[in-house]
Amino acid sequence: MELAGVFGWDIDFALDIRKGDSFKLLYEEIYRNGEKIKDGDILAAEFINDGEVYRAVRYTNPGTNRAEYYTPEGKSMRKEFLRTPVNFTRISSRFTTKRYHPILQRSRSHKGVDYAAKRGTPIRAAGDGKVIFKGKKGGYGRTLIVQHGSKYTTLYAHLNAYNKNLRVGKRVKQGQTIAYVGSSGLATGPHLHYEFRVNGVHRNPQTVKLPSSQPVPKRHLAAFEQTISPVLAQLDLLSRDTPVALAEAE
Repeated sequence: MELAGVFGWDIDFALDIRKGDSFKLLYEEIYRNGEKIKDGDILAAEFINDGEVYRAVRYTNPGTNRAEYYTPEGKSMRKEFLRTPVNFTRISSRFTTKRYHPILQRSRSHKGVDYAAKRGTPIRAAGDGKVIFKGKKGGYGRTLIVQHGSKYTTLYAHLNAYNKNLRVGKRVKQGQTIAYVGSSGLATGPHLHYEFRVNGVHRNPQTVKLPSSQPVPKRHLAAFEQTISPVLAQLDLLSRDTPVALAEAE
């Protein structure tokens, strides 16, 4: 699951995995008095998905003093948005300009993606932002809208319940539970209706290009490259599908 978290902004581990995909990784093992007590952080990893190679290394940015995962070029692996904000069983409706609505019994555009899931399944905020709407909204039923900066908004509809601590104006963090799957409004069964808008225009949440977080600052790139070089060299030596502990930390 930690490996999936590292690559989760580029690879949808529910939908994108293909036969022949492979991975390799380096990670720490934590010892105390000569006895292993737990596994530590992933230090570097590679995932090949449908022929495309993704690589990530863990690096503590001197500017923020926070460890994050970056590409070998210094770009952040963490995008500003999660690709999928809920653990789901299937996609019941995709983004389309023409879909037959089972309740209204007519064709209309479907400007979001419906993720079928059990009632009460937690829904996560797709990115850091601020709640700008909480309440019932016509056929959407119970709805939350989160604003992310000046360009982006995400909408979560047909909710069963909200995170009780949320209110309009409240800040939320990416990955924070904000609501729970339901079937309020015009819904035939429990699911999350999720919309992604850029400057007010609906975009397909599954295909929209997601913006990246801040890269390693240029002034730290030399130190970054020096730090990750030996780690990537060890990653190169691994056979795929073989996780290996790189270091022991007391």
